[in-house]
Amino acid sequence: MTGPVKVHLFAASSAPDTDWTTKLVDMASDGSAINLTDGILRARFRESLVNPTLLVPGKTYEFIIETGNTSNVFRKGHRIRLEISSTNFPRYSRNTNTGHVPETDSTYIVAR
Repeated sequence: MTGPVKVHLFAASSAPDTDWTTKLVDMASDGSAINLTDGILRARFRESLVNPTLLVPGKTYEFIIETGNTSNVFRKGHRIRLEISSTNFPRYSRNTNTGHVPETDSTYIVAR
């Protein structure tokens, strides 16, 4: 497998903003895992980095999460694992899910 990895995720959130993170992982038969690549998309930037748009809670959107380029040979007995989460802190900055500026916001809400 070579080239850019893009994950197309259809999801809704209970919050006006949240993050979607992905990890592409090589899983060995002994259970060990090697992270191949990862990526993140802040929901408010799903359409534009210049003009952010908050979510309507409960509405389903398509999110395209780019994880960059990778190349890997999956050996016999290995599997591909795709992990999807709402955070990858501290690798990426926090999101308070409120729709406010996360770096200065002191209020948090849980995104479901």
